[in-house]
Amino acid sequence: MEPNPHPTPTVVLHACLGVGHLIPMVELAKLLLLRGLAAVIAVPTPPASTADFFSSSASAVAELAAANPSVSFHHLPPPDYPAPDPDPFLQMLDALRLTAPALAAFLRSLPSVAALVLDLFCVDALDAAASIGVPAYFYYTSCAGDLAAFLHLPHYFAETDGGASFKDMGKALLRFPGVPPIPASDMPHTVLDRADRTCAVRVGHYGRFPEARGVLINTYEWLEARTVRALKDGVCVPGRPTPPVYPIGPLIVKGQDAAAEVERHACLAWLDTQPERSVVFLCFGSLGAVSAAQLKEIARGLESSGHRFLWVVRSPLDDPSKFFLSRPEPDLDALLPEGFLERTKDNGMVVKMWAPQVEVLRHAATGAFVTHCGWNSVLEAASAGVPMLCWPLYAEQRLNKVFVVGEMKAGAVMDGYDEEMVTAEEVEKKVRLVMESEEGEKLRERLALAKEKAAEALADGGLSRVAFEEFLNDLKLAN
Repeated sequence: MEPNPHPTPTVVLHACLGVGHLIPMVELAKLLLLRGLAAVIAVPTPPASTADFFSSSASAVAELAAANPSVSFHHLPPPDYPAPDPDPFLQMLDALRLTAPALAAFLRSLPSVAALVLDLFCVDALDAAASIGVPAYFYYTSCAGDLAAFLHLPHYFAETDGGASFKDMGKALLRFPGVPPIPASDMPHTVLDRADRTCAVRVGHYGRFPEARGVLINTYEWLEARTVRALKDGVCVPGRPTPPVYPIGPLIVKGQDAAAEVERHACLAWLDTQPERSVVFLCFGSLGAVSAAQLKEIARGLESSGHRFLWVVRSPLDDPSKFFLSRPEPDLDALLPEGFLERTKDNGMVVKMWAPQVEVLRHAATGAFVTHCGWNSVLEAASAGVPMLCWPLYAEQRLNKVFVVGEMKAGAVMDGYDEEMVTAEEVEKKVRLVMESEEGEKLRERLALAKEKAAEALADGGLSRVAFEEFLNDLKLAN
């Protein structure tokens, strides 16, 4: 058979192995397939020397591939990495950097490559794209506010050379273009110490973002209007052109068809029996966990509030920095206060490890969401119209909290998130605030509008659909 003289152009999406990064990549790949492009997700294969770090994420790739048969995955060969960095985060960045030659070889092997779309951690792959003349875009899978702050960091550090590190500034407010004031202590741990290697690497990465042809963002313009405008106006990167930004979200997992009763999770059947908007849902993401002592405080606070709850409990970690490791199922009787499960059985449900979050948030019985502020979770809540109680744990979640509360007006903060413990009294207070108070009612009204605007953005002619068309048009120009 003769080779096709006009092969379908392929968009290669290069993802890191974090679940929160992979899921939006899969949703973007589906969108590209619907528009007649070929799409393949190129995922790194962890070096043997880093197997522990990547173990849970590698299994997530297999699960996503099985659940999305229309999306192609290509596993890049593992790089040689004989002496892994002792820092787990730098270990991940090293593995991605060392994978760039294999990525370039894969791109060369394809008959027609329309573009390379990069995860925010895959910055070194810009060189792979440049080496073979393929246009590169970033797909920023967190919020536009994060992107605006990070793009400004190289300028900020250059202007304040020799100044204090964020870790030494307490809650002093940082003022960056397009975003509300940010307490220095809420910046991600990777940039808290300007003398640290991790900070130097990440600031170097942010400085390379303008090399891309464009940046797709998993957000919708209404939710972050001021920030999107600042990015489009180029004020976040002084002295350099900012590539076009395309807010194409919310791209989130659609969830199970309501008509499909196959293996429906037991918690959904329980929610069916609860009054409308009466349940507080607590879930800290695919990796998030709190200490055993904190679990007991949460339990006491929920019980004292008297409100219905659905709570996803994961086994606590002895070392919070090892959040990426697989964990056994929790022993609820040992972890929760004595008698708690029996006393709350009529108005609460505790689920081990995992619940179908999208379906739970969209259920009519769900009235509030205690969340770690991972961006996928924020988008899912906003799209479902559910107010948030923000309890950030790691990565950029503290920064997301600043924007959810200060800019989007979509939630309230669990005070103590940045201290040793969030008390039972604070849990009870904030649950009551969102479920009973006038402030809670205002949040519900705001989130009802957020839900409506999310649907509008994704509808034909909506702003996110228009932005996606602009991206596709730019792809044509680039090729």
